[in-house]
Amino acid sequence: MTRWATTSFVLLISAFAAVQFTGPASSQAGADGWITLFDGKDLDSWESAATPEVSFAIEDGSIVAHKKDPKKTYFLVTKQSFKNFQIRAEVWTSDDANSGIFIRCEDPKKLTAKTCYECNIFDTRPDPSYGTGAIVYHAEVNPMPKAGGKWNTMEITANGRDLTVVFNGQKTAQARSGLLTEGPIGLQYGEGTVKFRKVQIKPL
Repeated sequence: MTRWATTSFVLLISAFAAVQFTGPASSQAGADGWITLFDGKDLDSWESAATPEVSFAIEDGSIVAHKKDPKKTYFLVTKQSFKNFQIRAEVWTSDDANSGIFIRCEDPKKLTAKTCYECNIFDTRPDPSYGTGAIVYHAEVNPMPKAGGKWNTMEITANGRDLTVVFNGQKTAQARSGLLTEGPIGLQYGEGTVKFRKVQIKPL
């Protein structure tokens, strides 16, 4: 009787542990530590910081924005906050597009270059020093790479005060800043055509 009770207790604890540490596949880290935030199938890890004027759809495995007011900027924001991490994503933009990845945002409902670190994708920015590959107001880029008309890979590392942007394998910006320490991540849709795919993050 005692042995049966002990065995039952162990099995109960094991089952409870399995429930506690099992979550959606999209939020679990793989063997290499990377967590998939967008796998081309759903937007379960995201919420829209926008009005009904825009909708985010999945087309051919990519996130695409529709119904945009040309005078406004919209974001898709992670439901989870992140502190120290690496994030990588593939992005396709038209030549006239304004986009970017915003990290450590203070307010998930109000994303700006002053309340987040804005890692820019903006080939036609009037001041190109903070164009594609730059961290707006924190690290300029020179020479500025061009993103328009092709798929690009953007990799961002935020580890303590150290921030780094790598665009298509080339380091384009580096900064040290303690202004923002933690927060959600936003994918920006400003103007033109913008598509994101294969969005992954690795906590550090």
